[in-house]
Amino acid sequence: MIEVGNIFEGRVTGIKPFGAFVALPEGRVGMVHISEVSNSFVQDIAAVLHEGETVKVKVINVSPEGKIALSIKQLLPAPERPAREGGRGGRPAGSKEGRGGGRGPRRPKEDGPRVWQPKPPARSDNLSFEDMMSRFKSQSEAKLADLDHESGGRRGGYASRGRRGGGR
Repeated sequence: MIEVGNIFEGRVTGIKPFGAFVALPEGRVGMVHISEVSNSFVQDIAAVLHEGETVKVKVINVSPEGKIALSIKQLLPAPERPAREGGRGGRPAGSKEGRGGGRGPRRPKEDGPRVWQPKPPARSDNLSFEDMMSRFKSQSEAKLADLDHESGGRRGGYASRGRRGGGR
């Protein structure tokens, strides 16, 4: 019986741009989607699999309609990930790159998924709460002044008709 998790040897019976069809026991046919062929990116499935080839596949889904989804990739050894440089990754401390609108340089996909890390607490230098609030307020006002300067004094998008001088 064909169930999720079973592993079979099958023969590739057809290749389409999106995947390959594999003959299974019991006269059934399953499909290996192009994304389930290899651990690396596959542009052209015909360059990797050929009709008549025998492949080892794992059943990853059986739909209520009886369609069988297969994977070759899940039976391959896990790819080795390159060691990360510089510990946590990201920008060096004190770096200002990426500020001012953009998200900074894009990271290559092989770095793996990004994991959220809490920011270290800001240095308080043993300030009282009132002093920290005062510092925050002055920094906020400076940022707002910069924003006001960059936007030419326009906040919210549209100037009122009275300002433009052409009222009704």
